[in-house]
Amino acid sequence: MTDLVLSTTFERITTITLNRPEARNALSSALLTQLSTAINDAEASDATDVIILTGADPAFCAGLDLRELGSAEINLVGGRDSAALSPFTSLWSATKPVIGAINGACVTGGFELALGCDILVASERATFADTHARVGLVPAGGMSVFLQEAVGLRRAKEMSLTGNFMNANEALRAHLVNRVVAHDDLMPTAIKIAEDIASNDQKAVRALKRLYDANSQMTAQDALQNERETFKNWRFDPAEIARRRSDVVDRGRGQQS
Repeated sequence: MTDLVLSTTFERITTITLNRPEARNALSSALLTQLSTAINDAEASDATDVIILTGADPAFCAGLDLRELGSAEINLVGGRDSAALSPFTSLWSATKPVIGAINGACVTGGFELALGCDILVASERATFADTHARVGLVPAGGMSVFLQEAVGLRRAKEMSLTGNFMNANEALRAHLVNRVVAHDDLMPTAIKIAEDIASNDQKAVRALKRLYDANSQMTAQDALQNERETFKNWRFDPAEIARRRSDVVDRGRGQQS
């Protein structure tokens, strides 16, 4: 039987691919379980610093498998069935950065997977939609929290209440994605970002991720206090900072030339 989720690790980057292209990578219960396991395994692996999440062409993910949902509801993980493995909660609890490489249609539950990532790179073919209202459902994968955080409350309401699609360039203008690239450049771009992250001090990378994730849910005053407390409790090696200094200077010069 074909693996519904593929996972490969190379030079401290784990790429996880939804692999049900004939169904536009729709989230069946089996795919959801395999995806959660793959994310958790990458999170636990000493060989992984950064995770890339993508889909097998032509789609990133069409959302929940509606045929399975209509017959048994067994793919409502993270919602009614709290005991089931949920890739959404796996993404939310990940301490390692996750880059979403959005290669095509990214819809509803698939959209929620994308919103659970830290950085989004979109192919020019990518489209985004929340169709919960069209199907007759409410979200349980973070849509009502993370979509408005990304694009603002009014635009999030428009997307969710209409169910209309947003193309890649509109997503870029709305600050939903970090960048849009040619389709053939999608994975090379995501890998380059992952390599840049992996080249940094991983203790600092994960602390910064925790700070941003936590502070986004706080008032500005509480977030500033959280940052100060994190800094006050931070332990660093002066010799390591001195060693890295020349690398930082050289890299800065190279990126400005």
